[in-house]
Amino acid sequence: MHIFSIIFPLIFIVALGFSCCKLKFFQQQHIAGLSKFTFYISLPAFLLLNMSQIDLQQSISLSALLSFYIPVLCIFALGILVDRFYLAKQKNYQQHSVFGLAASYSNMVLVGIPIIIASLGKEMIAIAFMIITFHSTLLFALTFLIGAKGSQHAFSWSNFAKSMVLNPIVLSIGCGLALNVLGIKLFTNLANSLELLATPAIACALFVLGANLAFYKIAANWQPALVASLLKIFLLPASVLLIGSYVFALETQILTVLVLLSASPVGVNAYLIACQVGQHQVTLASAVVLSTVLSVISFTFWLAILL
Repeated sequence: MHIFSIIFPLIFIVALGFSCCKLKFFQQQHIAGLSKFTFYISLPAFLLLNMSQIDLQQSISLSALLSFYIPVLCIFALGILVDRFYLAKQKNYQQHSVFGLAASYSNMVLVGIPIIIASLGKEMIAIAFMIITFHSTLLFALTFLIGAKGSQHAFSWSNFAKSMVLNPIVLSIGCGLALNVLGIKLFTNLANSLELLATPAIACALFVLGANLAFYKIAANWQPALVASLLKIFLLPASVLLIGSYVFALETQILTVLVLLSASPVGVNAYLIACQVGQHQVTLASAVVLSTVLSVISFTFWLAILL
């Protein structure tokens, strides 16, 4: 499939969401309602249905997990070092950990999955679900743990576990996995109802992404955001490609999925974590916008190499 044909529909929907908000056709409260439907109803239905139906033997791969998460952890550590010795030039564990998150946290659900479906088809999203299951839990826990080293407040595993378990994305994947493992089939009417709810999930997710970009701005001090964006959408996928190819010798399609997931722009949830920690909020808001815009170039580059 031609790369333009893969990327254009996704860019069109994101741009439509952005334009509708910029032109005041949708107000922020309208997007808040659409976001709630997307993240709490439509996307969970999509993830639960697909997770309950995938072939687990094909999706569970230790080599794929290591090929993805070894580079992620290395780039997370590199982001901490860049912030410590190049950007901040002073010791602040909370600030450094948030920048490490910016350099390594991917917007997999809103961007990664649509790109994979458009370029490889639905049959390849099983491996993506396996990666997504651990993604937020690992990186958010590391961010809070490292940040707690320089904070007066100790990291609370119970509060963190509760927030992860109740996360609609993690919860829907977990429920779908349980149904799959237990061999439970949803009765036809319920499955059809969930299918209807799941149908607009990808389009809504892309539209909401574009709409939310209208409310973020690239700050005057844009250099840290650019550094985080380049680490995220170029260095991280390059590392995944090298390790997946030369260390674990992954199959081409699995490697393509991992590279595309890692090339996804900085996830909006990283900005929410920055606000919660109280560090690098402006940098993260700028990185979300900048990396999303630059991802058009990066995805074109990676797709040209991989397909």
